[in-house]
Parts: sequence; C-alpha cells; structure tokens
Amino acid sequence: MTFDILFEDDHILAIYKPAGYFVHRTKLDYQAETLVMPLLRDQIGQKVYPVHRLDRKTAGLLLMAKDEESQKAFNDMFMAGSVKKTYLALVRGWAPESFEIDYAIENDRGKLQEALTLGKSIAQYEIPISSGKHPTSRYSLVELYPQTGRQHQLRKHMSHIFHPILGDRPHGCNKQNRFFLNQFQLNDMLLHAKNLSFTHPFSGKLVSIDFSPRGEFNRIKKILETP
Repeated sequence: MTFDILFEDDHILAIYKPAGYFVHRTKLDYQAETLVMPLLRDQIGQKVYPVHRLDRKTAGLLLMAKDEESQKAFNDMFMAGSVKKTYLALVRGWAPESFEIDYAIENDRGKLQEALTLGKSIAQYEIPISSGKHPTSRYSLVELYPQTGRQHQLRKHMSHIFHPILGDRPHGCNKQNRFFLNQFQLNDMLLHAKNLSFTHPFSGKLVSIDFSPRGEFNRIKKILETP
C-alpha cells in the first residue's frame, strides 16, 4: 500500500487514508497490512507520529507528525480546537439547511462528555426506489464541522438527529445499510474527512489542506444524482 501524500513540510505530512485502515495498532487489529503508521514509515523512510484519529471506516485527510516536538505542538492544537475540520457525509433523509447538534456522548468508561457538531445540507436527492413505506427514498449530502473531538462523534450525532450516515455500523440504520448493500453493493461507510485548516505552529502561516472524496463515496453520490 502506498498512501497519497497531499501536504508535506519539515514537521508534518498529510495523507489520504482509505477506509479500512487503522491509524495505529489496536485491540481490533494487529495486522501490519492495515495499519497506517508502519506502512507510512516504510514508505517515507522515517518514523511518524499520530496527532489525531480517523475511524477505521472513515476515509480522507490524516495528519501525521515527523518528530515528537511537532507531535506535541499539533496534539495541543487539536485538543484546543485550533484545527478546523470539515467532513462530508451522505445521510438518510433530507437534512436541514443548517443545524447544530449539542448532545453529550459517553466515552469508553461510561462518562458523558460534551460534544458539539455544526453542519449544513449541500444537496438533496430523491431516487425512484422504495426502501420502506414510501415509493421513493430521500438522501442528503451534508458538510459537518465538529467543534469537539469525541470518538465516533459525527456518526452518533447524525444518528441522534435521525439522519444516519449511510453504511455506518453500528450507529447507522440497519435497514438502510441492508438496502444499499442489496441495491448498490455498498459495504463502506460514506463519511469523508475533507479539509484541515490551521495556523502552522512553527511557521505561523495559515495552512488549508483540502481533498475531495473518491471511491465508493463518489460512486454512490453519482447514483443518487442520476435522475
């Protein structure tokens, strides 16, 4: 596996992480062929350090540090909310034009943590295929701006407002997931990390890294766009 490098300087690099890859070793995956860190280390010939997370099922922009000093600086920025993150998702139903989700999320220890997501609907689709009691099925392309960084935050928040992300298991809609699997052979979750923007802690320059979706996200989007 060779990752696409979208941005690089002396301190950091940003790559495109496909769905299905863990950032680092977890209890769920000990296989080196699905871990970003060792694969990227071998690709660029030096050790890399994680500064934030992307779920295994989430594709898109992933930022890595090249040394421990840079890792600490960017970790602090992510913790402080100084890095602006933008995601795209395809969801069930017609989402509101703009929305705010202020809904606490439990961590692994069962403790509730404040969580806030802002979002807006970019496009709405209606396809002439029934996935339930109605003769047609409706979906939306939404842009999401997490203001906090809780685990599975966007997935849980979109499910909370009854617009679950397509392909999301276990937080999404099982009925819709089965419909898209049977109708369109979709196995992936349609959540994409599109943009990271920040003031570089070492150069002081504004950096904005943007990368549009590819693969299954685009395939399903084109199906939904077809009259």
